[in-house]
Amino acid sequence: MTHYGMAIDVKRCIACSACVTGCKVENNLPQNMWWNKVVNVGGETPDSPSGTYAARDLKMESYTLSCQHCENPACVEVCPTQASYKDAETGIVLVDNSKCIGCGICQQACPYGVRVLQEGEPVYYADFGFGAANAPVHEKGTMEKCTFCYHRVVEGDVPFCVEVCPGRARTFGDLDDPASDISKLIAGRTVEQLETDAGTNPSVFLLK
Repeated sequence: MTHYGMAIDVKRCIACSACVTGCKVENNLPQNMWWNKVVNVGGETPDSPSGTYAARDLKMESYTLSCQHCENPACVEVCPTQASYKDAETGIVLVDNSKCIGCGICQQACPYGVRVLQEGEPVYYADFGFGAANAPVHEKGTMEKCTFCYHRVVEGDVPFCVEVCPGRARTFGDLDDPASDISKLIAGRTVEQLETDAGTNPSVFLLK
């Protein structure tokens, strides 16, 4: 069994949103559907700082946020139909559309606010699919979220966001392998996991 995770170097990330748009294209996401986003830590709008110039306390930083593929996922624990589950071979948290009833309980339980309900029939930007031929199927009334590009990982590839990042800020690999690049990065850097008080033990690490 493998426990896949991701490390994101916030010093290398330039908040360009290449991972955000790359994810959308690779996974053929419908209109108004996003699995990844840039969170601005500072002002209320993107690229705006907190504080004031006069007080000399201006501060601005950002990070990207998507499903954290937790070791103890709250979404899996509360799902009444077992549609949300953790893949035994990879540790990746997934949603089985055939079981999902769109009740939203997992969305409420998730501490990260990264699940999105496909309320109506999916509407696309074009009359043909973008991205991978084996990208996830999107269905009305089902919950959606980042899959770590499971369709790529099972073929031995990395998530598309890792591939398109111009700053090479993302590292993907096996957290259970101490010799993996991601394990070495986490061991050698100051790291942050989001919302650790929730007890989910996320598999995404921010490298400081």
